[in-house]
Amino acid sequence: MEELIRFLAQSLVEEPDRVRVYTKDTRRETIIKLRVAQRDVGRVVGRGGRVANAMRAVLEVTARNHRKPVVLEID
Repeated sequence: MEELIRFLAQSLVEEPDRVRVYTKDTRRETIIKLRVAQRDVGRVVGRGGRVANAMRAVLEVTARNHRKPVVLEID
């Protein structure tokens, strides 16, 4: 899942080498944190959060067989 988010983010931004993806497992959920360059945040979030919500939807589909819910956080 981490690789999927990294691929999607690198496809959207102008500085793909500054894309960082971290995974944190908690007792209740798995958190995937996405960090991009400051000037690329708007590209990843999109108007009204449309791009971010689309990334979350793709992540939700891929995480269906995962035991815990998966959450995407954009820093």
